[in-house]
Amino acid sequence: MALIALEDVQFFSYHGFYEEEQILGGEFIIDLYVETQIMRAARLDDLADTVNYETLYFICQSEMKKTRSLIETVAQSIVDRIETLFDSVRGVKIRLRKLNPPMGGRVGSAFVEIETGSFRKR
Repeated sequence: MALIALEDVQFFSYHGFYEEEQILGGEFIIDLYVETQIMRAARLDDLADTVNYETLYFICQSEMKKTRSLIETVAQSIVDRIETLFDSVRGVKIRLRKLNPPMGGRVGSAFVEIETGSFRKR
């Protein structure tokens, strides 16, 4: 097994429960970890036999473009698409952070973290 990851992926998006968040938008950061089998890809040096991190980025980008009330919804949608697209995935871990959430005070970030498959066993 191997870990394929993207860290500190930054997006400006329009997610939030409050109307002004969906109008003004905000900064978000994604850390994404995918556990998968890479033996065949490594032996054959073939991108088609692994989880392409560029594809992972495009999945994140696509889901971040869809305005949602909850970051939980965005994170789960990303996980669902990854697990549907790649048969070799054994687990996904995602942390989606909303920077400077409007809380009435100074808060660096709020986040949701989802772990599936092999990550749940750790």
